[in-house]
Amino acid sequence: MKRVTGIGGIFFKCRDQENTMAWYEKHLGIPMQPWGAQFFWDEATEGTARPYSVLGLFKEPTDYFAPSSQPFMINFRVADLDALVAQLRAEGVTIVGEPTDDEFGKFAWIMDPEGNKIELWEQPA
Repeated sequence: MKRVTGIGGIFFKCRDQENTMAWYEKHLGIPMQPWGAQFFWDEATEGTARPYSVLGLFKEPTDYFAPSSQPFMINFRVADLDALVAQLRAEGVTIVGEPTDDEFGKFAWIMDPEGNKIELWEQPA
């Protein structure tokens, strides 16, 4: 019997739900509904890596979520990290540190208006 097959959702509280949802839609391009957003994963086409999500558990204490004081961090898949980071900088979004590139892909970090650190990830081909 299969039990867990992937990440079903990410849920968090907001002090200003309307503003926060508008921020996610404007800056990250996530089409929001009154209840949130839904993502559909497609199978990889030939010659590309199969899309996947990760559940990561970190020992406490960790500074990986800093400067956020929240006990979680959201990771969003992106298609072109470099272009998105440039656009987010132009829009005045807070970028945390510098983007990195390693065997797992490209990573960058931003802060949302609620003080949550968000990891942006471009999966390697």
